[in-house]
Amino acid sequence: MATPAKIKELDTYEWRGLNRRGKKTEGELRANSIHEAKALLRQQGITPSSVKRKAHSLFGGDAKITAADIAVLTRQIATMLSAGVPLVQSIDLIANGADKKSLRTLMQKVSLKVQSGIPLSEVLREHPKHFDELYCDLVKSGEQSGALDRIFDRVATYKEKAEALKSKIKKAMFYPIAVTVVALVVTSILLIFVVPSFAEIFAGFGAELPAFTQLVIHISEWMQQYWWLVLAAIIAAVYSFKKAYRHNLKFKTTADAMALKLPVMGMIINKAAVARYARTLSTTFAAGVPLIEALESAAGAAGNEIYKNAILEVRADVAAGGQMFSSMKTTRQFPEMVVQMVSIGEESGSLDDMLARVANIYEQEVDDAVDGLTALLEPIIMAVLGVLIGGLIVAMYLPIFQLGSVIK
Repeated sequence: MATPAKIKELDTYEWRGLNRRGKKTEGELRANSIHEAKALLRQQGITPSSVKRKAHSLFGGDAKITAADIAVLTRQIATMLSAGVPLVQSIDLIANGADKKSLRTLMQKVSLKVQSGIPLSEVLREHPKHFDELYCDLVKSGEQSGALDRIFDRVATYKEKAEALKSKIKKAMFYPIAVTVVALVVTSILLIFVVPSFAEIFAGFGAELPAFTQLVIHISEWMQQYWWLVLAAIIAAVYSFKKAYRHNLKFKTTADAMALKLPVMGMIINKAAVARYARTLSTTFAAGVPLIEALESAAGAAGNEIYKNAILEVRADVAAGGQMFSSMKTTRQFPEMVVQMVSIGEESGSLDDMLARVANIYEQEVDDAVDGLTALLEPIIMAVLGVLIGGLIVAMYLPIFQLGSVIK
C-alpha cells in the first residue's frame, strides 16, 4: 500500500477587495500561498486590493483538542450525513472550517485514510486520545448496519449530554474553590505585607496589645518566615493527590467513595454517575451493541470507581443469566426508582428508551442541584470571607480604638 502523502497545513489569509458589483468586501480564506489566495478570490469574482497572511495567536494558536471539540465535530458530521453529504466530503468540510490547527490536521489525516479505503471506525481507533473505544465501537456498528447517519446522531447527543453534565459538575466545584483560593491569597497578602506595618506602629505604643492582636501578629511573623513552606506544601499536596489518584487504584477507590459521601456535593456526584450510566447504556444498547458489551462500555464511562465496580458486578450477573434490574438492586448503589424503571424496560422490551428517560431525569436533577448549591454557597462564602478578612482588620484597629478610649 502506498504511503499517504504528508499533509501540508494551509495558511489563513485575510483579504479585502471589490466584488462583482463594485462593493467593498473582506474576509478570510485558506491557501498554500498568497498567489493561490489571490487566484481563488478572482475565481469567486472578487478583485483583491489587500491579501496578507493572518498572524497566529500567541495564546491557543495550536490549542489542544478538547472533548467539547469532539462533541461539536460529531454533531457536524451527523448533520451533514443526514443532509446526504458523503462521509469524506463531510470530514473535509469540517477540516477546512476548523479554527484549531490541531483539529484541522487531525481531520485531514482521517480524511486521507478513509479515502484510501480504511473504515472510519478503524481510522478513529488510531487516535484513542480523542476517540475512545465506546465512540469507535458505535461508529463500527453504524458502518455494519448501514445507518451511519443515525449512529452519529446518537453519538453526538451522547457527547453533548456528557459534556453538559461534566460542565455542571465543574460549575458546582469551581465556585467554592475559586472563592477559597482568592480568600487565602488576600489573607496571605494582608498577613505578609499589611500586618507588619501595623506591628511597627504598635511597637511605639509602649502598652500591652490585646490578645487577639498579638495572635494575628504572631501568625503574620510566622507567615513572613515560612510562606514559601506553606506554598510548597499546597503544591506538593495537589501534585501528590493527582498522581496517586491516577496511578493508585486503591487510593482512587477510597477518594471516590469519600466523594460520594460529601454533604450536598456527594448527592450531585451520585446523580451525575447514575445519569452517565443510563445515558451510556441507552446509547450503546439502542445502537445494537449487545447488553454485555454495553455494560462494559458503561462501566468504562462511569467516572467513579465505586459505580464502575457496581456496573461490572451487574455485567457479571447478566452474563451468568441474571436480570439486570435484579443485579442492580443487589449492588445497593442505584436508586430504587432507577431499578424499577429498568425492570419495566426489560419486561416491555424498551430498555433503551427507559434508560434514556432515567438519564434525562437525573441530568435535570443535577442541573437543579447545582443551581441550588450555588445559591446556598453564596451567602455562606460571603460570611466566611467577612469573618476572615474582617477579623484581621478588627485585630489591627483594636489597639487604636483602645488608645482612643484611654486618651478620652
